[in-house]
Amino acid sequence: MNPTPKAAPKPAALASPIVELRQYTLKPGRRETLIEIFDTEFIESQEDAGMTIIGQFRDLDRPDMFVWMRGFESMDARKDALSAFYDGPVWAAHRDAANATMIDSDDVLLLRPAWLDAGFDLSGLRRPTAAKSTSDRNRLPGLVEISIHHLRPGTEADFAGRVRAEMVARLAQNGARLLGAFVTEPAANTFPRLPVRAGENVFIAVAGFHDADAHASHRLVTLPAWRAFGQGTQAVSTKPAETLRLVPTARSLLR
Repeated sequence: MNPTPKAAPKPAALASPIVELRQYTLKPGRRETLIEIFDTEFIESQEDAGMTIIGQFRDLDRPDMFVWMRGFESMDARKDALSAFYDGPVWAAHRDAANATMIDSDDVLLLRPAWLDAGFDLSGLRRPTAAKSTSDRNRLPGLVEISIHHLRPGTEADFAGRVRAEMVARLAQNGARLLGAFVTEPAANTFPRLPVRAGENVFIAVAGFHDADAHASHRLVTLPAWRAFGQGTQAVSTKPAETLRLVPTARSLLR
């Protein structure tokens, strides 16, 4: 009798074909206040509305910046989820306190995965509860670095292909792991109450580093392979790349 064939392995549960990268400029000294509100009130309530809260971060180089990402299943789903949350009771109860910490919240890039499996794999990750996170606030749970490349229109597919072919394995050899890679989502903003940056054409690499204690030496721009790659792509860039060095908050899913 033939043995029962083994089931094929399930594909990774990639999160969100549509991703927002949001950078908030805060009033001096107010970042911890916003993180407390966000991690306590705005994670489960947004996910209940139909979105995925991928990660939220302190920017190591800009003490008054709060960076976070959330994802959606489609642009139509984005419209429905944002409408449900921003017209809902949790936002109404806490929006004044959250907005009071902010100078600007309109620095938003709308993104999609750069290739088929370039989205975030969040399978197996567990978010700490709000109670548990209180004891973890001073622990550095690794480092996440986001590299934003501003590209000439029409060059993003070739750029992404080069990153996939040349850089993914090299990053791993240097202690980094590519967590996700994204390009600009060209669709019209389906929720105009929240602006996004128009006219952008970007490629974004999100890398993770396990060694938080040595994060100062773990910068993509210091890796020889990454520097050489950047020099070889200057012809398709419209301005220098941006680098965000980020430490996840205690309740960030991505870390």
